[in-house]
Amino acid sequence: MIEKLEAIVGASNVLRDQEAARLCRDFTGEFTWTPLAVVRPANTDEVARVVTLASETKTPVVPVSGNTGLCAGAIADGAIMVSLERMNRIREIRPDAQLAIVEAGVVLSALREAVEEENLIFPLTFGAQGSAMIGGNLATNAGGSNVLRYGNTRDLCLGLEVVLPSGEVMDIMSELHKDNSGYNLKHLLIGAEGTLGIITAAVLKLFPKPRAYATAMVAAKDLGSALGLLNSLQSATGGSVEAFEYMPRAYIEAHMETVNGARAPFENPQDVNILVEIGATSQDAAKEMDDGRPMVSQMLEDVLADLFEEGVVVDAVVAQNETQRREMWARREAAAEVVLTRLPIINNDVAVPVDKVETFIEMADERIKTADLAAYSLIVSHLGDGNVHYAVKAPNHTAEVKAEIVEIVEECVLELGGSFSAEHGIGTSKLPSMARRKNPVALATMRAIKSALDPQDIMNPGKVLPSDVKP
Repeated sequence: MIEKLEAIVGASNVLRDQEAARLCRDFTGEFTWTPLAVVRPANTDEVARVVTLASETKTPVVPVSGNTGLCAGAIADGAIMVSLERMNRIREIRPDAQLAIVEAGVVLSALREAVEEENLIFPLTFGAQGSAMIGGNLATNAGGSNVLRYGNTRDLCLGLEVVLPSGEVMDIMSELHKDNSGYNLKHLLIGAEGTLGIITAAVLKLFPKPRAYATAMVAAKDLGSALGLLNSLQSATGGSVEAFEYMPRAYIEAHMETVNGARAPFENPQDVNILVEIGATSQDAAKEMDDGRPMVSQMLEDVLADLFEEGVVVDAVVAQNETQRREMWARREAAAEVVLTRLPIINNDVAVPVDKVETFIEMADERIKTADLAAYSLIVSHLGDGNVHYAVKAPNHTAEVKAEIVEIVEECVLELGGSFSAEHGIGTSKLPSMARRKNPVALATMRAIKSALDPQDIMNPGKVLPSDVKP
């Protein structure tokens, strides 16, 4: 098998043992595995030939991109791991059509930098963008901080190129915004976590780069007041709020403990800390005032001043320059670093209706103490879209306590009409949740699709879909 793989991709691109070690553990370090080999194809044809060989020999195949996932979705014991890192070409940027055609191994930050030269943006953004790759973003339907304005990865994709479990290449690299010709296979593959095929290329939507940004840290009276702030800003700016990120006092304190040189956002500690950013695309909103700042900054300050008078806003600091803006963002994007210093942690990535975030947090904070009286939460939230990263530190961290806390969080979420997985996916770590909580008919439909496309169950087996055995 190794010789055959080397014949396809070259001996230097079949990695084993220490050479493959960097791709044989998950982002948190909690899970490790030993693949048959890691292969690094250079193009779609080589991917197809590797998968064809795997199909003929019934060998499991696990695709991997930047390996920044948080749900153990790339565990690959005995499997051929297919790393897309060499497939990193930006094939084309078309400014007039506002699209980019890229290979799956393109690093997210590299794409963002490349399109910025054309005065455009690819708006997907999150802390791991310096290593996460487009293929992985699509496979997990990644979210991030700009979902409020631009949507998830699924909303940013026009077309795909995919190698199916049979080794066949499916070319649905549409550049169209409207195409009603049958089932939407693109959406089926996005978010499937590599269980239905390997995404090798994509056509992605681009957007005009905002002419100016207005960014602020805002302390709100409570989360209900924060939503009033969001709605006021959306009305005042014509829906131009790009990010609305919630960091409670406990997170701010943890951030200052963890990151050297970190500063508090306000002179006095606040319970509800919001990072808000507005992207101005109109000339009027971006017009410079006498002090050199864009008009959108004044618009932001005016709304904050009015809400301060009403008691909705308790304190606010508006960034006066790019350095201050970057400091505000660094505070939010350090979330993974902050959480990883407190391992072991029980990570929950949930979504509830935006007006029920406060209820969920209060409910979950109270109930987790039934599993461990000393348990407490460490939260950051994409508040504008209802996504809460609800990490729990339980001093009595046993497998039983972890399982109980996860179920408690699920119960709270489902009581409020939410989801136990907002943007991180399922992988293997959320298989019990899928078995417990996903609609049985929906699960049966997913299994039928998996069986039809991958009858030998070789494509990232054991992920996303729980076995029929009740947990």
